[in-house]
Amino acid sequence: MPTHAEKRVLLYTPQQLFDLVADIGRYPEFLPWCLAVRVKGREGNTLMADVIIGFKMFRERFSSCDVLFSPDEDPGGVGRIDVTYEEGPFRYLNNHWIFEPHEQGCEIDFFIDFEFHSVMMQKLMGGLFNEVVRRMVASFEARAKKLYGGG
Repeated sequence: MPTHAEKRVLLYTPQQLFDLVADIGRYPEFLPWCLAVRVKGREGNTLMADVIIGFKMFRERFSSCDVLFSPDEDPGGVGRIDVTYEEGPFRYLNNHWIFEPHEQGCEIDFFIDFEFHSVMMQKLMGGLFNEVVRRMVASFEARAKKLYGGG
């Protein structure tokens, strides 16, 4: 049951970082191990998507329902993305992003917790989890720099 929680301040606005993370369809362009995304639909601030992840011989599809709360729509300028797991290889998946205004840009609060159905997959990922999350967060930071400069 790997869990990762991290807070980090980046020199971008909450809206910029929210837009980057909410643009799920572009994940295969920059996110390691994300092979494909199919956005199945959008209703209001809810987005349904299928994501295919792969690493070496491992390849899985999972479905999620993401609820998007834009910083532009919040009086305090706080944004949030809550990912709800729908279907796939996990027993459960809990994930959220929170984007809060900070004097130096935006404080990101990132949390992920999951467990695979397969004990073998859980053991394999348990050993790689920290590296996967580290590279994933670094990929989002590099994407922000590419899209918005500086940082």
